[in-house]
Amino acid sequence: MNPFTAFPSQPVVLEMAGETLSITPIRVGEVPALLATIQPFADQLASAEPDWLAILSTHGTALLRTLALASRQSQDWIDALPLDAAIALATTLFEVNADFFVQRVKPAVQEASLRIHACLDPVPPGRTPSTASSTPDTDSPTS
Repeated sequence: MNPFTAFPSQPVVLEMAGETLSITPIRVGEVPALLATIQPFADQLASAEPDWLAILSTHGTALLRTLALASRQSQDWIDALPLDAAIALATTLFEVNADFFVQRVKPAVQEASLRIHACLDPVPPGRTPSTASSTPDTDSPTS
């Protein structure tokens, strides 16, 4: 399957808060800022239908910043949206950019997390670190 078939050929047009938005996939120059804002909740985007209210309640600032960047709207405009409009916008942005969010961002964040964890934890996977405070063997007979 061609990876570009996931992208819509035409912009998705939304009428919202007195604006007509043409939602298109993110552009390469937008990727660094989006990755930075998505990172706190990237794992929650794996669902076909993310729980936007849960993301908003735990990562609200990052989500709203992501909406502003991905929709190419000002942060003030995003902040002033009614909740239902913000959810509709988030859903549309996710659908238009699903390939980016699910197939690229989530695996990249997971891989980075594993690399960081490996650097911080020098014990190879599957091995238990030895500790200096382990209990000595007892002289109790076994049967």
